[in-house]
Amino acid sequence: MDIPGWSVWIALLLVFLQVLGLVSVIRRLRESDSVLRFKARLDLLDVVGSLLLFCGLLLSLVVAESWFWLAIAGFPLMAAAYAVRGVHWLRARRHPTA
Repeated sequence: MDIPGWSVWIALLLVFLQVLGLVSVIRRLRESDSVLRFKARLDLLDVVGSLLLFCGLLLSLVVAESWFWLAIAGFPLMAAAYAVRGVHWLRARRHPTA
């Protein structure tokens, strides 16, 4: 099956946007507040998972070999970040600060 060339450019744009997000997350890791650093670590986990996902899809589109395993490796990282965020959200909702 022939994959259109514009899909490769879209995947490359998504990888570029994730790299830009990675730069801002790395800057937030240097904050002095521990809560902000923890949120930045969760964002870092999410961005790295997304980068693995998009890079795996991009390499699968461009290279003849299958790099889809790289995309599959990004899903558990993103799921872990979203699970921790969900637990923190539920805790904050259950124990409101008044």
